[in-house]
Amino acid sequence: MSSADVPEAGQTNDDSDLPEQFRIRQAKRERLLAEGRNPYPVEVARTHTLAELRSAYADLEVDTKSGQIVGIAGRVVFARNSGKLCFATLQEGDGTQLQAMISFDGVGKESLDAWKSDVDLGDIVFVHGEVISSRRGELSVLADSWQIISKALRPLPVAHKELSEESRVRQRYVDLIVRPEARTIARQRIAVVRAVRSAYERRGFLEVETPMLQTLAGGAAARPFVTHSNALDADLFLRIAPELFLKRCLVGGFEKVFEMNRNFRNEGADSTHSPEFAMLETYQAYGTYDDCAVVTREVIQEVADEAIGTRNVPLPDGTTYDLDGEWATVEMYPSLSEALGEEITPDTPADHLWSIAESRGVEIARDRGFGHGKLVEELWEDAVGVDLWAPTFVRNFPVETSPLTREHRSIPGVTEKWDLYIRNFELATGYTELIDPVVQRERFEAQARAAAAGDDEAMVLDEDFLAALEYGMPPTAGTGMGVDRLLMALTGLSIRETVLFPLVRRQG
Repeated sequence: MSSADVPEAGQTNDDSDLPEQFRIRQAKRERLLAEGRNPYPVEVARTHTLAELRSAYADLEVDTKSGQIVGIAGRVVFARNSGKLCFATLQEGDGTQLQAMISFDGVGKESLDAWKSDVDLGDIVFVHGEVISSRRGELSVLADSWQIISKALRPLPVAHKELSEESRVRQRYVDLIVRPEARTIARQRIAVVRAVRSAYERRGFLEVETPMLQTLAGGAAARPFVTHSNALDADLFLRIAPELFLKRCLVGGFEKVFEMNRNFRNEGADSTHSPEFAMLETYQAYGTYDDCAVVTREVIQEVADEAIGTRNVPLPDGTTYDLDGEWATVEMYPSLSEALGEEITPDTPADHLWSIAESRGVEIARDRGFGHGKLVEELWEDAVGVDLWAPTFVRNFPVETSPLTREHRSIPGVTEKWDLYIRNFELATGYTELIDPVVQRERFEAQARAAAAGDDEAMVLDEDFLAALEYGMPPTAGTGMGVDRLLMALTGLSIRETVLFPLVRRQG
């Protein structure tokens, strides 16, 4: 019976509606409690993890007793009962497995019969006994006693039936039990986060925390989630980016800061987007977007070394993806011009860009108020971005779509901004930051006009941030990188597979 055959987690049923296995397991639980054998004890005397025993007794000879008495615990993922000897494969959290042997000679008839009648696949049990190597050379614990320490009421999925993607993300806890790949990516994510943090700390960056709830939704072009504070009697926003608060840190005197935390954007969900996602943002005084590009490449390569073990990362289809060496660079306007077969510049009229979009079948809603800059980016994504497989920095974006970025020092009409593309999707972005408060106000006002024209991703004017800039911020460069997308780049998985508990639509 698969997990789909039992009630959904949190679903209530009267006993008549429960599937047979569920009812049987409930009855066993009730009987154990009635007999004074609590199947959910407070603690047990575990002496070793299964991994520790496998390491310590890896060389134990076939059909040998070690003389070592241990207490182990694990989930029963396989069981075979035969006469006076029962075998069970126990599994602990990291996937390590070890055999337990429950014998008539070791535990007696009553305890052996109880094992056969009480224990089901999925139960977590404690086994006390001697470490041995079986006649077949299988490292085992020969029990002198055992105990159920967590009775599973829901059966695990059958071994030969794979969980669907929907089941995997809805019931990640089951996925982690039955699928080694799920455990691997969960641990890789932990390793990636640790490696990113270490890489920036080695470079002198300080980790700071900025507000999740904000009175204005700023720092990115995105639609926010809105909530209401009863205490303040005011609407608040889940942050779409920490940028404006991190820049306040630079004004206050911090020279290198980073934050790795959650952002929330009230937008679509697909293979590369999630409404809730982990984001890394970094800012360094006296740097440029060129400096940030170098650091970003180095950090990603170091993370691949540490978390994956190679820069030539393996992908699910059996191929590999090379992150080593220097990475390619292209410029937005020249690469778009080449792809379209005509010159596109910062002076190309929006009407002409609309006509190109229509001729190419690029779907852009007219009522969203997009001007030149956004149209250039949409056309570039359609004509160029979809084909960027190798790691590539795309540089020098339109001013209109980069309101927090400094205008290019020598190329009119573009900003010092890059986006990093890996395997056809955007992974990171970097800027030479705009620090002139007068120009920043002008950019915010232009965004306000775009919002009035229908652009629901336009930024709002933040007077407090402008006041901070008016105290003076040193020349600064910044980067942003999606942590979930970094996992995608390093594993080849979709964003929902890289997040331990992704957002899913509520059932029922």
